[in-house]
Amino acid sequence: MAEAPSYDRGMDTESFRAAGHELIDWIADYRASVAERPVKPPVGPGEVRGALPVEPPSSVEGIEALLRDLDEIVVPGTTMVQHPMHFGWFPSNAALSSVLGDLASSGLGALGISWESAPALTEVEEVVCDWLRQLTGLSDRWHGSINDTASSSTFVALLAARERATDHGQTRGGLVAETAPLVVYTTSEAHSSVRKASLLAGVGADDLRLVEVDPDDRSMRPDALEAAITADVAAGRRPMAVVASVGTTGTTAFDPLDPIARICAAHGVWLHVDAAMAGSAMLLPECRHLWHGVEGADSVSWNPHKWMGTILDCSLLYVTDPEHLVRVFSTNPSYLRSSVDGEVTQYRDWGIPLGRRFRALKLWFHLRLDGIEAIRARLRRDLANAQWLAEQVRAAPDWEVVAPVLLQTVCVRHRPIGPDGVPLDGEALDTHTTRWLAELNDSGVAYATGSVLDGRWMVRVSIGVESTERHHVEALWRHLRELAEV
Repeated sequence: MAEAPSYDRGMDTESFRAAGHELIDWIADYRASVAERPVKPPVGPGEVRGALPVEPPSSVEGIEALLRDLDEIVVPGTTMVQHPMHFGWFPSNAALSSVLGDLASSGLGALGISWESAPALTEVEEVVCDWLRQLTGLSDRWHGSINDTASSSTFVALLAARERATDHGQTRGGLVAETAPLVVYTTSEAHSSVRKASLLAGVGADDLRLVEVDPDDRSMRPDALEAAITADVAAGRRPMAVVASVGTTGTTAFDPLDPIARICAAHGVWLHVDAAMAGSAMLLPECRHLWHGVEGADSVSWNPHKWMGTILDCSLLYVTDPEHLVRVFSTNPSYLRSSVDGEVTQYRDWGIPLGRRFRALKLWFHLRLDGIEAIRARLRRDLANAQWLAEQVRAAPDWEVVAPVLLQTVCVRHRPIGPDGVPLDGEALDTHTTRWLAELNDSGVAYATGSVLDGRWMVRVSIGVESTERHHVEALWRHLRELAEV
């Protein structure tokens, strides 16, 4: 019998060990030097791609070549979201403790398609989800799983809502057989993923209701929600779900969950709570009043990979009725059946993917190596720094805080006196705001993001990078004034 052909098996365990040590050293050196680099990379479109070979490698390279390209091509083309002067979008921390968990997950290479394929993957996920349930003050009614992002969590929640609203129409004719249009309710302040998830769940763009918000704090008005649902029912439409925001992207507004939950219960409407960034605040008992009424919801999602600091991607989705999820998402092909079916959690039946990574290890390492009290202390530091900045802005001539500062995001606008002797407004104000914001970001010294509020541009200062201390916020305030007050 002919022998099977031999081949180069690539990296073995000993070469992996040597290369891994070098990579860990590289990561540690990179993290130690982040503050010395520009926050925004000075590159244009296509520059990174242009520095890479057009053709794939034809021979084996050593780790040294890869690390050199990381230093010379990748890092200079990366926005430094771990930089202490990064105040854009939202805190996207990647605690080194969780990086180790991510490495352990990749090293294990577990196959999460069923409990049997990776019992520990399933049961560690159950445990860490329950730990975070307890740490955020949720009752034991809630059962959690880990998705990649809040976009996926919201999509799963709306698919579940659709099937409850149609009495599991997917088992009959699906949406095409439904005679009443389905309606989703949210606000203009909600994250863009809510619209995307609604459309993908089969809700027409004309049936996504943007409920009026309070002009002062941008929260959903319960009376407007009640009126919208009542009008749709009278018109023969079927209310499917309300997506309430706990910490909106633009201004960190909080929809009042208690009255919204009562309205949803009265009309039999699914309530999903999107707390993607602000969910981390619920680790602090003193902040939990901000989601009072959450126990009346059907699903809640929030991302430890934001302010809490677990490395991307790690989004928690909690539901009160996991059996409903299983009925909606269950797949049970013969090759996945086992003798323990019915006794264990099969996370493939809780959402869209069949396979799943061992994401729970990122949380497991993070919570055990850093400890919850250190995480809470950092969150409280960020809250204090945000209040300090808001006080400086309010006290400065021609500056204003344009939204309530409930957590770590401070929304500011500089409104100087124009040539006509009155404060800038309209397009002139927009031109001024976008000019000084662009100069700030292009400088590489700091980074913030703009957003439109009441039709006019403002600047969001999102405080929460793991390494950001008070002196960094003080430096940002100096830069803002130097650039805007010219």
